[in-house]
Amino acid sequence: MNEASEAATNRTSAGMNLGDLGPAALASMGSVALALYFYYVRGDKQRGQFIGLWPSTILALATYLQLEQIKQTLADHDD
Repeated sequence: MNEASEAATNRTSAGMNLGDLGPAALASMGSVALALYFYYVRGDKQRGQFIGLWPSTILALATYLQLEQIKQTLADHDD
């Protein structure tokens, strides 16, 4: 293994802290908390369920954007 992959493996095995999470992960966790708040605290179950659908959408969009960035980087290196 090269040094970069060893460093990534060591960082992953050591665990992640909150600073390692990107904005999409933080937004997803926030929307889960908001959904739980509306569902249980405010008693608005329909709104809680609606907001509960947001995390998967946020993470899917972030994943798509990262894959597009990787695709562009690979295309630039092929030239």
